[in-house]
Amino acid sequence: METNVKTTPFMQEKGETNRGRLLVKCPDRPGIVAAISKFLSDFQANIIESSQYSSDPEGGTFFIRIEFDCPSLEEKKAALEADFQALAQEFTMDYQFTYTEDRKRTAIFVSKEPHCLLELLWEWQSGDLPTDIALVISNHEEARGMVESLGIPFCYIPANKDIRKQVEQEQIALLKEHQIDLIVLARYMQILTPDFVSEFPNQIINIHHSFLPAFIGARPYERAYGRGVKLIGATSHYVTNDLDEGPIIEQDIERVNHRDHVADLKKIGRSIERRVLARAVKWHLEDRVIVHENKTIVFQ
Repeated sequence: METNVKTTPFMQEKGETNRGRLLVKCPDRPGIVAAISKFLSDFQANIIESSQYSSDPEGGTFFIRIEFDCPSLEEKKAALEADFQALAQEFTMDYQFTYTEDRKRTAIFVSKEPHCLLELLWEWQSGDLPTDIALVISNHEEARGMVESLGIPFCYIPANKDIRKQVEQEQIALLKEHQIDLIVLARYMQILTPDFVSEFPNQIINIHHSFLPAFIGARPYERAYGRGVKLIGATSHYVTNDLDEGPIIEQDIERVNHRDHVADLKKIGRSIERRVLARAVKWHLEDRVIVHENKTIVFQ
C-alpha cells in the first residue's frame, strides 16, 4: 500500500544534505576525542557541535555526540563508515552514524485523549519536529479528522486485551510496511506485549502521567489530590517489558496547591505531558539520546 504524506514548507532544513552525526559509547581512556576529531578532519568534515560525558575518568564509560558538516557527504558515506571500523575496534566503541538528510519515519499511537497528538502535529507543522509522520494508529475514531486533515494516514484498529495478539500482528505489519523508525505512544491506553516491544528496541517512546516512580497505576490525579501533593509531573521514557520502568528521557513538574482540584490537576498534567513528550521525541529524532543499561545520556 502506498501513501502520500502531506509535507509542509518547513520540513526540509537548509544545508542538511552534508550534515551528519556520530554517537559513540566506549570504555573511557585518553585519546578518544583526539582520534575521532582527526578521523573526521581527514574526511574534510567540520565539527559544528560536540558534547561528551564520562561516568568515571578511571574505568568508566565515555559517551560523545558529534554533529559535523562534510562536503559531498553522500559520496563519502560508505568510506566514512568503513574506515571508522578500525578506530572503533581500537577503542572498543559502540557507535552509530546518522545523517540529517535521512529523516526518520514516525508512527504515532493514540487512544481518546488527543492533547499529546496535537502537540506533536503542531511541532511537526512548524518544522520543529524533524521527521516524516508516516501514519497514526488508534483504537478509537476520535482523532481521525484532525489527522487526515493534514494528509496523514489514519488507521483505526480496535484493541482490547482479548484480541491483543491479533491486533499487534496487524500493527507490526503496518509499521514494517511503512518502514517506521520511531513509535510514539501519545496517550495510547493499551499495554504492549513483550513480542511487540522486542520488535522495536529503544524505538518506542511513551508518556506517563506521573513523575515516576510515583502514583503508578489508575486514577493518578485523584490519588495525588487525596495526598495533597504540591508537585505534579510527567515522564517520557523508552518502553521495555518492565511496565513504566524503561530508560527515562525527560521529566518535568509544576507546583500546585490546595486550591487545585482534580480537574485543575488534570489540566495542568496534560500541559506537562505535551511538552515532556515533544521534547523527548525531538531529542530522539536529533540523535541526542544514548541508552546505557536502564538509563539515558541526553545531550541537549
